[in-house]
Amino acid sequence: MKLNQQNLAALAAHIKRPTYDRAATRQGIVHIGVGGFHRAHQAFYTDALMNIGEGLDWAICGAGLRSEDQTMRDALAAQDSLYTLVELGDGSGHEVRVIAAISGMLLGEDNPQALVDKLAEAAVRIVSLTITEGGYCMDDSTGEFMAHLPAIQHDLAHPDAPHTVFGFLCAALAKRRKAGTPAFTVMSCDNLPHNGAVARKAVLAFAALRDAGLRDWIAEHVSFPNAMVDRITPMTSTAHKRQLLEQHGLDDQWPVVCEPFVQWVLEDKFGNGRPAWEKVGVQFTDDVTPYEDMKIKLLNGSHLALTYLGFLKGYRFVHETMNDPLFVRYIRAYMDRDVTPQLVSVPGIDLEGYKDTLIERFSNQAIADQLERVCSDGSSKFPKFTVPTLNRLIEDGATLDRAALVVAAWALYLKGVDENGTHYSIPDPRAEFCQALVADDVMLTQRLLGVEEIFGTRIPQSAAFVAAFENQLKHLRQLGVDKTLERLLSYEE
Repeated sequence: MKLNQQNLAALAAHIKRPTYDRAATRQGIVHIGVGGFHRAHQAFYTDALMNIGEGLDWAICGAGLRSEDQTMRDALAAQDSLYTLVELGDGSGHEVRVIAAISGMLLGEDNPQALVDKLAEAAVRIVSLTITEGGYCMDDSTGEFMAHLPAIQHDLAHPDAPHTVFGFLCAALAKRRKAGTPAFTVMSCDNLPHNGAVARKAVLAFAALRDAGLRDWIAEHVSFPNAMVDRITPMTSTAHKRQLLEQHGLDDQWPVVCEPFVQWVLEDKFGNGRPAWEKVGVQFTDDVTPYEDMKIKLLNGSHLALTYLGFLKGYRFVHETMNDPLFVRYIRAYMDRDVTPQLVSVPGIDLEGYKDTLIERFSNQAIADQLERVCSDGSSKFPKFTVPTLNRLIEDGATLDRAALVVAAWALYLKGVDENGTHYSIPDPRAEFCQALVADDVMLTQRLLGVEEIFGTRIPQSAAFVAAFENQLKHLRQLGVDKTLERLLSYEE
């Protein structure tokens, strides 16, 4: 049965569906970057709130700024903006739910003015973002906005026909300012430290180049709450679609699969109202920093620590690496000895229990999370998820071998061939640049670690880290992944 509004009532009884009247909802949020994570996280929470009879004026209008977003727009349009969320857990079965919180999607390329007008509507009080770690155009080495990028220069020259998120936000905010309409809140849901502060800095930097008066108005009136977001959401595969059809009789052009675990810690700093998400499990706080550090260093950092090693070994799914006792021992040692000493106490969280939960989540075979997904965009992920941990280890004079192995594995991964001789492409917008860094083994260390926007300045200047990196890279080349891990772990014991 095709998924659409007309067929909702005829779906199998075990499939959960919206209990609210969609005709009674109004769009209060525009979300830029509709992908799997947004649909498994923010839209999931918003749908849950609507299902208890609240938040009906917070329906989501999706927005896409890339040509690739047309596929998502078309898939949603073909099924009345409905989609299926499938929670897959080991041994606990799975839950299938139809989500209806999204009620349309606009493409910036199709009609820029239509999207600006939507963003400028008074009913829209939150604009949320999942535009990837690299989407904020911030230079990680300097912390400054990269105004020189061609797309940014285009938007400054053509403010009425923007291409970037900053061009659209500023065009809409300028229109609201002129009309006397209150500003919306910009809510980043991306996986980067202090995401709200990063969004604020980028938007203000762009606005200053466009109109100093607008920049000052945004600084005064627009809120940018920080958030910690968490739910493992693999890429939807053909197998997922087929499984949904065969097991549940539901034909969905683009379902989303995810783990049962979900978490959202959000600063309660909204300038123009917000949904009562706390009623459906969102934790509001005055300061998200300790939760953010815990999640980014332990979950995301550990993901990077296992993903490149796993890919080199020939694994292609996260759970395959976790079926390997060597990987589990290594990841737990990285969590316990390298990361945990750097964390402050996190209100309401038992860190030992949290790490146990991470091991269980990484081991979830049912969701079949792809290593390729975790490997992707490494040049943007390293500065945010791993480099802060490395810098602190260097500063503390701590052991560097475990953490240096993460970087060494990435260097070897960038060669594009695993231990079995299988060739693969590098899923990174800067793949060509990154692969050029490791193309020649002579001076590889200086070229790779010397990229300031990825590794900063402390790492290449640390003789101890450079030695540890070169040592681990040598072991990976000469011994392979298994023997390198065995050597490292036996040395520690």
